[in-house]
Amino acid sequence: MSRRAARPRPTAFRRTTAQGPRSADACPCGTGQAYGACCGRFHSGAAEAATAEQLMRSRYTAFAVGDAAYLLRTWHPRTRPAVLHLDQGMRWIGLEITGTSEGSAFHATGTVTFRAHWTAGGESGVLAEHSRFTRGEDGGAWRYVDGDVRD
Repeated sequence: MSRRAARPRPTAFRRTTAQGPRSADACPCGTGQAYGACCGRFHSGAAEAATAEQLMRSRYTAFAVGDAAYLLRTWHPRTRPAVLHLDQGMRWIGLEITGTSEGSAFHATGTVTFRAHWTAGGESGVLAEHSRFTRGEDGGAWRYVDGDVRD
């Protein structure tokens, strides 16, 4: 992942406990909802993302809270790494969804284009990606397939 300088942005998420956000905290994905009613329900397994965008937001939040198990669970088996090590020094501070195509309950595939803002070691940057998602043939759960990093 390349690092580029980005304009300063307010911190969208601060860990309040070693275990991550509390249910009533604002969700890091930026919807304005409480974590428990938003991405927290996906992380806990209480619900599955209904759209590719919801899965993208929940995966961003998993990076923000350090939930590698969720990231692996929602990665398509064909492209999923055997192990995922998250950089504990990287802080994800904001998400912008810049585009979507398909990815609803009526589709088998979808794409989400986003910009994820980060800080680490006194630097800040943006990861821009066009991500691909798919669902099982029977209308199963959405899974992240892969993505193209953009400049």
